[in-house]
Amino acid sequence: MSTHVLRCDGAPVPIALAALPTTQTAAIPDPAVIDELLPVLAADSLPRLIVLGEDAALAAVLTHLMRTERLHVEIGYVPVEKTYAARAYQTGTGNAAAKRAIGGSAVETPLVRDDTGKVLAGRAVITGIGGERLEGEAYVDDTLLFSADVTAMLVSPCLEPPGVRAAVRRRFRKRRWVEGRAAQLGTPGAIVTRDGVRADRPVPRSSFYRHHEPWLLVR
Repeated sequence: MSTHVLRCDGAPVPIALAALPTTQTAAIPDPAVIDELLPVLAADSLPRLIVLGEDAALAAVLTHLMRTERLHVEIGYVPVEKTYAARAYQTGTGNAAAKRAIGGSAVETPLVRDDTGKVLAGRAVITGIGGERLEGEAYVDDTLLFSADVTAMLVSPCLEPPGVRAAVRRRFRKRRWVEGRAAQLGTPGAIVTRDGVRADRPVPRSSFYRHHEPWLLVR
């Protein structure tokens, strides 16, 4: 097995990863950096890439693998602190996550993407323009999530099918998550923040759905 670590934004290296070959990159890895690693990993029948960083880094790696049809690469995820993706995929954090990323087995896991062709690793937060209340109507498959206006809409991946779950952000009441294959929103205008990265422009609609191929998560 060929295992390589992608260290993002100078993240502290857990002891378990210290002896592995490592490539330094930005907080959100450039596709060119990932492309440099793939031929090295391709020399092995069981290539494994360990992403050491935040949810946005994992999302960038998965987006590039999806777009280049390389989802056969096994991916280990090692966040320094607990993130939404760490919770969704139950990877743990720090050295515990590192040991799992090295010694664990790859499991087919639903890959959640949006209508812009970007993968969602941990959580998307959808609000109205300028952080105002979100107006519109949203469905998860055939189930109405909300109609009218809400504080915000939340979308996250699931560890197992159907793949996507969505909820309305509520101040004083417990969130009710609805699971399905797709979550879709129609709105006069919304801002989508994916894994902590805010979109540049407002959109009139947004969809998150399970890709037709899974990714290989090491757990």
